[in-house]
Amino acid sequence: MKEMVVGSEVGRRGTPSPSPPPPPPQALLERLKDYGQEDAFALWDELSPEERDLLVKDIESLDLPRVDRIIRCSLGSQGAYLPAVEPVPESSVSTVEVRTLEDRERWWKRGLKAISEGKLAVVLLSGGQGTRLGSSDPKGCFNIGLPSGKSLFQIQAERIMRVQRLAAQSNDAGFVPPIPWYIMTSPFTDEATRRFFERHKNFGLEVDQVTFFQQGTLPCVSSDGRFIMETPYKVSKAPDGNGGLYSALKSSKLLEDMAMRGVRYVDCYGVDNALVRVADPTFLGYFIDKGVATAAKVVRKAYPQEKVGVFVQRGRGGPLTVVEYSEMDASMTTEINQSTGRLRYCWSNVCLHMFTLDFLNQVANGLEKDSIYHLAEKKIPSIHGYTMGLKLEQFVFDAFTYAPSMALFEVLREEEFAPVKNANGASYDTPDSARLMLLRLHSRWVVAAGGFLTHSVPLYLTGVEISPLCSYAGENLEGICRGRTFHAPCEITF
Repeated sequence: MKEMVVGSEVGRRGTPSPSPPPPPPQALLERLKDYGQEDAFALWDELSPEERDLLVKDIESLDLPRVDRIIRCSLGSQGAYLPAVEPVPESSVSTVEVRTLEDRERWWKRGLKAISEGKLAVVLLSGGQGTRLGSSDPKGCFNIGLPSGKSLFQIQAERIMRVQRLAAQSNDAGFVPPIPWYIMTSPFTDEATRRFFERHKNFGLEVDQVTFFQQGTLPCVSSDGRFIMETPYKVSKAPDGNGGLYSALKSSKLLEDMAMRGVRYVDCYGVDNALVRVADPTFLGYFIDKGVATAAKVVRKAYPQEKVGVFVQRGRGGPLTVVEYSEMDASMTTEINQSTGRLRYCWSNVCLHMFTLDFLNQVANGLEKDSIYHLAEKKIPSIHGYTMGLKLEQFVFDAFTYAPSMALFEVLREEEFAPVKNANGASYDTPDSARLMLLRLHSRWVVAAGGFLTHSVPLYLTGVEISPLCSYAGENLEGICRGRTFHAPCEITF
């Protein structure tokens, strides 16, 4: 009888040693090495087969040449010399005090005419979650505490419906094509936004009137440009900023969709403004009258240190653009224009813009070629817990430097700008502050229309809410309000 030798091949057959894991796909690994990102596969050997598949698919979903170009150009631009800036020329701004009643009526009628001809589309920037508001829902779902309980989405949808009715009343035919509403979400808000609209039946808008599309994402990177891994099999990513609008419109073929609908002008705004005048006929009429490629609504800075971006001119005779407050030195924020008595740099950017469709098509190609993104240092989720890293973002206003012509249109903060950014208890831009601004504005409309208010709490703490379906900007209220008394807080409907 043969003796079994311990460690012999025969003895090992019952307990075979585990086979080594397969190596990463060679071609993909070589591509990562070309861009200095091979560390994405650093934990490959520790992954399960399913996790390896997820990692490969995640890397393959990245446009590596584009991502590498963006990272290199953006990191390389850090600390670069900024061109000298000048205050915006007075001739580029339509200020409230210089407008005549005739101007406003002409612009209103001209805007309604363009809307009645189907020439306006609206784009909503809605990629953000309400994290700072204490909510994981999309910001547009937020209820700021109005008597009606309406969300920001509903308020904006009803303002679109009201403008359509006003345009129909101004049109002899009595019918206007619905205003297309394009809503840009992010991977973090898309599904919840769609469900919210489905649940509320598009707030009365037609199904084919509302189109959702997603902005892109980009990898989060370390200070030396390497991918941060959220998990061993997933690159940490973040939305590419609201300036991702342009490439998203292009990749979704929505610019062609707009053209097919006969759109020539595009109104663009951010979701977190409770007083936004969506599809504003006056602004549209002014824009058409000026014949410029793009325009922006602005409000005057409330005080020199207010943390808002302001419009400037890049060099004498250069394009108008926005400088963030963090890029302004202390002397710039306090300089006074001796002839006007205003701050020299006083025109705040509030993300209320108008574009021609032709210009959007140009930007969709030009901005992507630029490849310089803003770098935001943030806490990034990673395999080591939250770590400091960089998010890469572009902003809507980055496109303004491409504009052959641009104009600014001043609006009053108390009428058109009530941002909802911080949770109640913060010192500014809260749901409470936005709600009070809206209630006070609508209270003024009621009094101007001949109505009266009673209240059991101080009036400065309350007011009335007028349904957007009744009035867009204070019009059409005499028949509803004259001689009537309303007890605040309440909602006024038909």
